[in-house]
Amino acid sequence: MGRHAIVTGSSRGIGKAIALRLAYDGYDVTINDVLANKAGAEETAEEIRKLGRKSTVALADVSKFAEVEQMIQTAVKELGNLDTMVANAGIAQVKALLDLTEEDFQRMFSVNVFGVNNCYKAAAQQIIKQGTASAEHPAKLIGAASIVAFKPFALLSHYSASKWAVRGLTQAYAMEMAEHHITVNAYAPGIVGTAMWDLIDEELGKKQGAQKGETIEKYSRELIALGRTSVPEDVAKLVSFLGSPDSDYVTGQTQVVDGGIIFT
Repeated sequence: MGRHAIVTGSSRGIGKAIALRLAYDGYDVTINDVLANKAGAEETAEEIRKLGRKSTVALADVSKFAEVEQMIQTAVKELGNLDTMVANAGIAQVKALLDLTEEDFQRMFSVNVFGVNNCYKAAAQQIIKQGTASAEHPAKLIGAASIVAFKPFALLSHYSASKWAVRGLTQAYAMEMAEHHITVNAYAPGIVGTAMWDLIDEELGKKQGAQKGETIEKYSRELIALGRTSVPEDVAKLVSFLGSPDSDYVTGQTQVVDGGIIFT
């Protein structure tokens, strides 16, 4: 009998790579994204079906708890009991601290922090209600942090702060969910070749007078020990571990996957 995972923000990029890897690992996967990314979500679900696993799409804005609850109900109705929640959805913004507005902060935290909390909470409630998690077969909550949860990047201050909050939430949930046989961990990618990092590269380039692509190339050359920008599949491999029985004794951790920028 297959396991069931929900991956938020999985119409593209890291989320899509995670969803495909979990399907390869034997999971049936619910694909989530916002309405604007419905076409990409449907494409990801179809790719998973071609791998021989079940997949469905549940659209929701993770910053809204009621929508997350409905997403989980749709997922469970379509694919059965929930075993793993990957709270991957997130946003980024490049802006100087003194230029940030109240709305900038609210938007960043509503998606990156409230969104992760909403997914952790609603998934935990569903898993506890099911009564399916045990010491021998714990359920998994997995969140998206970042290397900036360990050391902020300039011009990514509120994004960095939001990811520090994900680290803290992950540790707190790990403590409180242990009695329910639910492990809680996060993954911390570095510089990844995705649409989000394309945006970061472009905006940092404007600030620093660099051409498109030059900032990521410079960062990769100077910061990454392995000397290359990562790809979404690099991150998906770590999430595969966190979603597998091999990580059953790991909880409360934010694990870095960045090619050697941050050393913990």
